Amino acid sequence: MKVNIIDGHILKNMIISGAYELERNKEMVNKLNVFPVPDGDTGTNMSATMMSAITELNKIKEETVKAVVDAASMGTLMGARGNSGVILSQLIRGFAKYLKDKNQINTKDFALALKEGVATAYKAVMKPTEGTILTVSRESAEKAIEFAKHTSDFEEFLHKLCIAAEESLNKTPNILPALKQANVVDAGGMGLLIIYKGMLNYIKLGKIEELKELEVQKEQDVPAQALLNTEDIKFAYCTEFFIKTKGANPDDFKHKIENYGDSMVVVGTEELIKVHIHTNNPGIILEEALKIGELMKIKIDNMKEQHRHIVEEETTNEVELEENTSQEEKEYGIVTVAMGDGITNIFKDLGVDFVIEGGQTMNPSTQDILAAVNKINARNIFVLPNNSNIILAAEQAKELSDKNVFVVPTKSIPQGITALVSFDYDAKPEENYETLCEVIKGVKTGQVTFAVRDTVFNDVEVKEGNKIAIANGKLIKASEDLEEITLSLIDELVDDESQLITIFYGNGVSEEEAQELQNKLEEKYKDVDITIYYGGQPLYYYLISVE
Repeated sequence: MKVNIIDGHILKNMIISGAYELERNKEMVNKLNVFPVPDGDTGTNMSATMMSAITELNKIKEETVKAVVDAASMGTLMGARGNSGVILSQLIRGFAKYLKDKNQINTKDFALALKEGVATAYKAVMKPTEGTILTVSRESAEKAIEFAKHTSDFEEFLHKLCIAAEESLNKTPNILPALKQANVVDAGGMGLLIIYKGMLNYIKLGKIEELKELEVQKEQDVPAQALLNTEDIKFAYCTEFFIKTKGANPDDFKHKIENYGDSMVVVGTEELIKVHIHTNNPGIILEEALKIGELMKIKIDNMKEQHRHIVEEETTNEVELEENTSQEEKEYGIVTVAMGDGITNIFKDLGVDFVIEGGQTMNPSTQDILAAVNKINARNIFVLPNNSNIILAAEQAKELSDKNVFVVPTKSIPQGITALVSFDYDAKPEENYETLCEVIKGVKTGQVTFAVRDTVFNDVEVKEGNKIAIANGKLIKASEDLEEITLSLIDELVDDESQLITIFYGNGVSEEEAQELQNKLEEKYKDVDITIYYGGQPLYYYLISVE
């Protein structure tokens, strides 16, 4: 349709259309992960961030430009997940800041708003990295200002914007060597391009292309059930689990169960399959799964029962906050992020007040972290993200909180545990912060997982299904033998000054296998203390620290 001026209604639908387009293509974005590991989550994070905007947009009473941009800004700010989601939220924050006083928007206004979004995002990132979503947003915004001088038609304008964004995206491998080596473009930049394409689709079609299947994601701040009547829920049981298998094909299993429900996601490899489905027959689904392997992490929720208890609130934690404020205020509170029941229990044993379930593939949102902070009645609260992709969201939560919050930039579970062991409850908060930031620098970390695609990375040839070793963020080896590659990884991490090796084994490793690994390590490193714990983490066979 011919559009020269955008009002609040059109802008709202453009944003929703962009979010839906990203939701449809999030798995494609996930696969652009530089490492061939099974936890690429850029698409998932950006989509969850945009879906939070839709939650807020659905609450507004009047579709003015101000109401729309304020809702989109608040939704993405609180729902931001991962570095890509936080940067996206800042792009939208600046975009909203420029437009909030407008009643109508022309192409020039839109272009200048994009430019303001870029400026806001760059300010929010301490060390901006070019060759990422930042580059794509900046270069396409610069071109947009030129386009707006020559056209007032939004279809033509957005079409050119998409071309400019794609051209910038295609150059990202020439800026970031890691992208070129992995033969991919930047995932965050791709996500942004897809949002722009979704906006263009709405202008071209004059309507939102609805999602055929909108998965009810438990990480959304306001559950999708809140928008439904109980009788509208066709399949009552949200069923999730992992299958530990040998040689099974995820697609084959997907075909076996597809007639038993909807909102189905079956992903993984021949060794570990993750299943999510809404069904009225969870027993049948589990029986089919048992035919191909062992079941782990089974979770079945009655969505009709959940719906009956949903109360729409500005945050999901106001009741808990009221309960905690009645307790006596203490000096310190600690929030950490962890995945795996074993690791969660270790953190609790070390005095953590609140463990947010999350990590790779499931980054908590700004709102999740802020809610956890609000639950603790303490004068000083320390947040340990334990993942480089969660630090920005934690920093954003800190800025939004009226409490005295310290974000220790822990990038791994071992760093988080070392920080807790070093925590001094008698020291001043600033002293603790400096100490923790320093001690985590001495922790070497390693991870053993499996490859989800063929690639060559750091001159290491990787085949899909290989076990792969990552040392301090660098892929160093691939092998078919789990024990052999784990021993090689530890050998890479250990030096003459090493005193302690700590290993957390995941739910893909038996206790016997872990014990056998410990025995071989004790034979090899007689002067080093070696401890092994059950971590229960998915996807990663081992998490390793050397100090």
